[in-house]
Amino acid sequence: MLLDDSRWMALALQLAQRGLNTTSPNPRVGCVLVKDDKNIAEGWHERAGEPHAEVHALRAAGKAARGATAYVTLEPCSHHGRTPPCADALIAAGVARVVVAMQDPNPLVAGRGIAKLKAAGIAAECGLMEAEARELNIGFVSRMTRGIPWVRSKIASSLDGRTALANGVSQWITGDAARQDVQQWRARSCAVLTGIGTVLADDPQLNVRDSGATRQPLRVVLDSELRISLNARVLAPSLTGGGSALIYTASNDTQKHSALRALGASVSVMPRVESGIDLPSVLRDLAQRGINEVLVEAGGTLNGALLKSGLVDELVLYLAPQLLGDAARGLATLGELTQLNQRVELTWQDVRQVGKDLRITARVKNKLVIPAKAGIQLI
Repeated sequence: MLLDDSRWMALALQLAQRGLNTTSPNPRVGCVLVKDDKNIAEGWHERAGEPHAEVHALRAAGKAARGATAYVTLEPCSHHGRTPPCADALIAAGVARVVVAMQDPNPLVAGRGIAKLKAAGIAAECGLMEAEARELNIGFVSRMTRGIPWVRSKIASSLDGRTALANGVSQWITGDAARQDVQQWRARSCAVLTGIGTVLADDPQLNVRDSGATRQPLRVVLDSELRISLNARVLAPSLTGGGSALIYTASNDTQKHSALRALGASVSVMPRVESGIDLPSVLRDLAQRGINEVLVEAGGTLNGALLKSGLVDELVLYLAPQLLGDAARGLATLGELTQLNQRVELTWQDVRQVGKDLRITARVKNKLVIPAKAGIQLI
């Protein structure tokens, strides 16, 4: 690697970041073309079905791309999907060198793009700033390697870990700044998931309330007995398009199924387990639907079930500077632990103040790893 490689790859990662809220189900990718130590063109992937980052950059560079070095945050694709292979485009443009941050985890690519470049006589290297590139596409990597999305649970609580009073009152524990910050997490997520308890208690919309939003997440409700009201706000169509509702249930009430579908919702029957719906089956199904990142906004029951099942990857905790006491509701129903090795262990990722509240992001250490099922549809 040359001295300036990191500089240009950092720029490519910044470009990829622009697609944070729009590329789903595709990964976020940026590309910079450099010649004679000058940035001659750049591009980033904006939306699925539209040109990839490399194509945008090559079009901007034109004939000047010949002999240039391409810095790409993800291995150029080598197969025909919705768009032609980017590896072929780089070869046809006559670039001399390609520096890649990380190999594509999609089995349809997985090193084949780099191999194709090398076979064409192009110097191709991989691994520069790989950790940053992987973090940017953590959900896409999860879907491709584990067969399930990256699950991020957002919880707003008091400093003593209480999310609502005993009577269910919870609006509002955190301040305006924290609630606005949540919109950013919703915007980047492919789906927002909750349980029927939260729908019945709070009647949430689960959409991105931002006038600049161009894409809404899929709104997912776990409702084993189909108790959801047909007037629930989560079923209402989004004003900005997309964001339709998906109801997972264990009920075979075909009349209720039809009524929900008439409202534009999708209904999917999942295997029933003692606690309700089989959660791993839900996540596998979401992966099949192209969902990379899931934001969970739920109460203690669902949060506890997901944590006990090892299905939560990351927590986003908003802690308000207040105490609600022992009788108030906790953030996760985990039951009684009798040994410390039963605890859920976390690693801190980030701690910052948002308005009057603290936002803590933490990764779950002892989570379950579910291998991808054979035949999963890869997008």
